[in-house]
Amino acid sequence: MALDDHALDTLFRAARTKWEWTDQPVTDEDLAAVYELVKLGPTSANSSPARFVFVRTPEGKEKLKLALSPGNVDKVMAAPVTVIIAYDPLFYNHLPKLFPAEDTKAWYSGNPDLAKDTAFRNSTLQGAYMILAARALGIDSGAMSGFDNSKLDMAFFAKSGWRSNFLLNLGHGVAEHPFERLPKLTFDEATLFA
Repeated sequence: MALDDHALDTLFRAARTKWEWTDQPVTDEDLAAVYELVKLGPTSANSSPARFVFVRTPEGKEKLKLALSPGNVDKVMAAPVTVIIAYDPLFYNHLPKLFPAEDTKAWYSGNPDLAKDTAFRNSTLQGAYMILAARALGIDSGAMSGFDNSKLDMAFFAKSGWRSNFLLNLGHGVAEHPFERLPKLTFDEATLFA
């Protein structure tokens, strides 16, 4: 069944990237509810390589600040939660649990290039699922690059070996947006039939 116009507006047409926030908090329960939806999104062989770090304490924000590009500092510091969308390079160790029907771990454990490509691609998908899950639950978001991956990984993942992909601010954005939606490519500009 297709979603109605209200749902499509919530997820896409009326949704905007936010970087100014109200005082309304994003609770532990909110973050758990978002993850419960995110985890259901499809990934290659159910690999689920994404890992999520919810940064919201002053100490965590200060640690994150050291890796940010100057233009992103204020956005991150103001956000109620900044999620580090990361991936586990050794995600395939969980495949016996996640994909028990076949030995998919062997596909990746001896092929580091395939494992890296799979982890990065699928963690990007899972980060996009997080944007949509948050919107579906009434939480605004603002995805961003603009940080030093090496510095961030050293600060947050020195022990786990995870790798950062991108950042996602979560909160309840102010209703007003300072400018009109930017242009998008038309169907004819962005697509081909083969």
